[in-house]
Amino acid sequence: MTATDLLVTLQAANARLVPLQSEHGPALVRAAADGELWTLPFTVVPGAHNVAAYLDKALAGRDAGHVMPFVVIDQRTGQVLGSTRFWKIDRDNRKLEIGHTWLAASAQGTGINTAMKCAMLEHAFETMNCVRVQFTTDELNARSRAAILALGAVQEGIVRHERIMPDGRKRNSVRFSIIDSEWPAVKAHLLARLTRR
Repeated sequence: MTATDLLVTLQAANARLVPLQSEHGPALVRAAADGELWTLPFTVVPGAHNVAAYLDKALAGRDAGHVMPFVVIDQRTGQVLGSTRFWKIDRDNRKLEIGHTWLAASAQGTGINTAMKCAMLEHAFETMNCVRVQFTTDELNARSRAAILALGAVQEGIVRHERIMPDGRKRNSVRFSIIDSEWPAVKAHLLARLTRR
């Protein structure tokens, strides 16, 4: 995978996923302010106090070749709505994780998450030739767990004390995956969901 491969733009039905850049910082803070998402106890969303560190970590991961961070842009308005990324990219084993996903409160429940996940999964399986895409969320985040299952992912189990959260809590994480043989059915399911919207 070359540096250019890490800088792709993905087109979803109602949003564009463009490579994250340091200049996106103020727009990300504005998006996160819609719902004060930095106060959520089960994820890390940038606020004015930590957006520089958030960007530095994401861009360092891209420079190292194992992260593809995106900003999510509303197709109609051009407004930044949030962020997501491919990470834990393992080229040898052809797998990666989709995570660090968050959307402004007003964009949640609008179908944008489904559309962007469909575009990301399509890129992972059909362009990057992955055999496995995984998702991990906080055991306490019932909404995220339901959303991942609704994509068509399979819950594999709970990883105990998988990470330590900024407040010091030892987080148990729920792991899900979609494998290459499941992708055609998952894709059909997601496209049908998007058509119904």
